[in-house]
Amino acid sequence: MSFALTPTQRAYVERVRALAQTDLSGGPQGDSDRVDRELLGTLGRLGLLRGLFGGEPDEPPRDAAAMQLCLLRETIATVNTHAETALALQGLGSYPILQAGAPAAVERWMPGVVSGDVAAGFALSEAGAGSDAAALALRAEPDGEGWRLSGEKTWISNAPDADVYTVFARTTPDTRARGVTAFVVAGDAEGLAGEPIDLLSPHPIGRLTFDGVRVERSDVLGEVDKGFAVAMRTLDLFRPSVGAFAVGMAQAALDAALAYANERQVHGAPLIEQQSVAHTLAEMATRLQASRLLVYAAASAYDDGADARHITTSAAMAKLHATEAAQYVVDQAVQLHGARALQRGHLLEQLYRDVRAPRIYEGASEVQRTIVARGLGKG
Repeated sequence: MSFALTPTQRAYVERVRALAQTDLSGGPQGDSDRVDRELLGTLGRLGLLRGLFGGEPDEPPRDAAAMQLCLLRETIATVNTHAETALALQGLGSYPILQAGAPAAVERWMPGVVSGDVAAGFALSEAGAGSDAAALALRAEPDGEGWRLSGEKTWISNAPDADVYTVFARTTPDTRARGVTAFVVAGDAEGLAGEPIDLLSPHPIGRLTFDGVRVERSDVLGEVDKGFAVAMRTLDLFRPSVGAFAVGMAQAALDAALAYANERQVHGAPLIEQQSVAHTLAEMATRLQASRLLVYAAASAYDDGADARHITTSAAMAKLHATEAAQYVVDQAVQLHGARALQRGHLLEQLYRDVRAPRIYEGASEVQRTIVARGLGKG
């Protein structure tokens, strides 16, 4: 399943797989809604957090390579979804700092992100601004040379435990996307509080409240009133990699289903010899491979510097198809295994819970269809 990968990329996948299988296999698969500091430290020590960003491993991160990010997330997801999620949340929360932060902000936060000593969060969503992110209402009210942030955020990665957040707030009222500014906010800032959210599959996701949190002009990421572009650039990068996460989960489910279908004896023959089972496995494999190729195509478009519309449309297609396909593949794997797959602690029981969220976060499937249709309409 390495079609279109260069020898260097294939070698990278093998290196990541070896590290994951040695240091992450059999580890905790996520039973807490708080940041796993020990796991972040392990990911940092292995150099996997550095892999979120492009360039040489021994250099400070300067940008991100979409294909490397996708290969990283896909490979780790086949071994440990808890570790994959911890890694992905680090990248999502810190990439806006790297791409748009002042040099002082980059120097303050990025070394700790890469080492695993700093947990980062991405604070865009609100109770009334999920799929319609431009409707966000967190206020940034002028205060001397800076601003005071007041309001709430929800479904925030690594909240309430992150050491630093990328926060999107409204600096100009009644202007939707044109009046949003991105800020870097320390997790221990005065007036910032939060609580975890209990999810179907526990992850460090929570709510944040801002009670006059002070931010300075040096905390602005990018330009004032142009923070929405920072958010969209980050999402264009990470949406294909959400698809890669889904591909990794689907691959793990398909591998489990194939192994079981070949071992399980029914009426004196392996289960896979039943035509309905063989056809189901064929459909699972086909949807998985189609997803993988869409993800790789979207990542390549990003890395090759394609025009913004093509990047956005390709990213939406990749996330849409891969997450929907993964839901199907995992569900069919559960069905083939029968009741044993429903037992707490079974690989497929965990995947069944983990696979549901990616169809919602970073733009629900319905939003991705709208993005694709809008791209088609522009010709």
